[in-house]
This record gives sequence, structure tokens and C-alpha cells, in this order.
Amino acid sequence: MRIILLRHGQSLGNIDELAYCRVPDHSLPLTPLGEDQAVEAGPRVKTLLGDAPVAVYVSPYVRTRATLRGLDLGAQAERVVAEPRLREQDWGNLQDPVQQEVLKHQRHAFGHFFFRLPNGESGADVDDRLAAFLVDLETRMTRPDHPDTALVVSHGLTIRLLCRRLFGWSIELFESLSNLETCEHRVLTHDGARWALDRPFSQWRASPDGETQV
Repeated sequence: MRIILLRHGQSLGNIDELAYCRVPDHSLPLTPLGEDQAVEAGPRVKTLLGDAPVAVYVSPYVRTRATLRGLDLGAQAERVVAEPRLREQDWGNLQDPVQQEVLKHQRHAFGHFFFRLPNGESGADVDDRLAAFLVDLETRMTRPDHPDTALVVSHGLTIRLLCRRLFGWSIELFESLSNLETCEHRVLTHDGARWALDRPFSQWRASPDGETQV
């Protein structure tokens, strides 16, 4: 079994943080560069797939669905499932620009995993919904009618937390890792006993507990 994790292309929110104050997070579009990134990622994903079919699980946000369209997988995508559990961490509804800055500082000081955003989620909440998704996905992938490869098109924090859950990384290691760049990917393979990551995430500091990625 194999899972390809792909972050969406550059979105409006990646270049204009105030966009979250006027546009719902789920409606933020790709920028022109993000659209180009999605198109450029298409051949890379197709090379990974070869001639094999793929089951696609995509966050229902506008930017992730637009990224998937840019890949232009056509009939090779044997099924496409819009999966709400793959959405990005919920920051609440439209954000207030002053409160947004305050919350970012509080979140950094408190810890990204446990800090719960007012009217939104903590990283732990996202971790819980991803745990349920992974159980469903692994069950589906053992069925004979499901492709051996699943493509997950999601968000930076969500992808990091999915790997944290899958590999049992400590909270300290998770918080020391950086998000993937826009339209960057990672490949997870299963050898019948355990999952393996094709290459590590960038790490902006050493994990305080000394743990490393496996």
C-alpha cells in the first residue's frame, strides 16, 4: 500500500494573511502561481503513479479541489472522495485582524498542538479527526476493489498531523517540524508491517526530547 501526500498550491491566504478576515477559509482560492504549481505537480504525481489507478481523498476546500483539478489525473483517478476530515485546522469564522495577531503569539507561546482557537480547533482536535480518517483509509485500502495507492490532497498542518498520528511521533517532534511547501509531496509506503516515509520533513529546530523522524 502507498499514500501520496500533497499540499495544495499557493493560495490567497499564503500571500495575504488579512484575506482570512474577509474570505471564509474554505473559500480561499489559489493564486495564479498556485494554479501553475498544481499544473507543474501533475507530471510528478503521474510519474509516481505509473499506469496504476489511484483513489483520491481531497479536502473539500476550494484551494485543495483546485489543486486536484490542476493535476489533471483524468480517468486514472479511479475514485475521488471529498473528505471533510482532511480540512485545515479551523480558526473559527471570519477572523478579526487584531485578534488574529494576538492569537498567533499566544499559540506560539502555548504550543501549536494544544492551543485551542476561540470558536475553532486545537491541533489535538485535528489529530483526533485524522485518527478516524486513517482507520477508515487503511480499512478501505485492504479491500480488493480499492487501488493500492491513495492520493491525499490536503493542507500543511493537516499533513504534518496525519504523519504524527501514523508514525506515533511525540508532540515535541511534531512542533519542531515545518509544513511542506505549497504543492510539495511526501510518499508513505507500507511493507505489510509498518509505514515508512520517503524523506523527512524540514525541521526548524531539534526536537527537545531528541526524537527523530522515521
